[in-house]
Amino acid sequence: MFPAGSSSFDGLFAAAPRLSAGMFGCLVAGRLVQTDAVQVASDKFVFNLADYENVNHVVVFMLGTVPFPAGTGGAVYFSFPDPLGGGPVWQLLGFITNDKPSAIFKISGMKNGEGGAHPFGGMVSSAPPSAAQVGVSVEPLEQLVQQIPVASAAVSTVDTFLLFTQKMLDSLYNFVSSFAVTQAQMIPNPTETFIPSSCILRWYENFQRRMAQNPNFWKN
Repeated sequence: MFPAGSSSFDGLFAAAPRLSAGMFGCLVAGRLVQTDAVQVASDKFVFNLADYENVNHVVVFMLGTVPFPAGTGGAVYFSFPDPLGGGPVWQLLGFITNDKPSAIFKISGMKNGEGGAHPFGGMVSSAPPSAAQVGVSVEPLEQLVQQIPVASAAVSTVDTFLLFTQKMLDSLYNFVSSFAVTQAQMIPNPTETFIPSSCILRWYENFQRRMAQNPNFWKN
């Protein structure tokens, strides 16, 4: 890993869009989509997850507003309070990239595991005692492929279906959003029906939440 402030790492960000907390979203089963990531360093972001004991799966995804700088991606980590009262326990879940902008991770079997090396150090923002955290660390792609995620975070067949659904939702929302216009830009057309983009966003979030609660709800 390049140390913070190293010229080799900083060079990857030259002439690239500025990284921001608005790049990422996080979805926990049964909850609203979170877009409230906290930027704790120029290349590191965290989400706080309340009531982490009841969290089984986490979806981490890019919002499509800002891409990763060329040659980089995001290592996704999960952290929970040490039950023995020590520092936070961090475990590597996996990765997201511009080519793979979303991923589903199973964390229900990880809470009693041992932590490993992680890039956050003491810079992570403080979280309530009952809250876990999901961290995204922007790192070079060649470094990401050398790291080994926790085996228990691998998705099952159902999780793969959820991932497909997540990508389908992302594709639909991005496609519809590409046609968005303001009221001032609208051209009267008696044969056209206009739908507020906020309706699509509400459907998008509701469908994600229902899929997270029960992947087979659509069969009913």
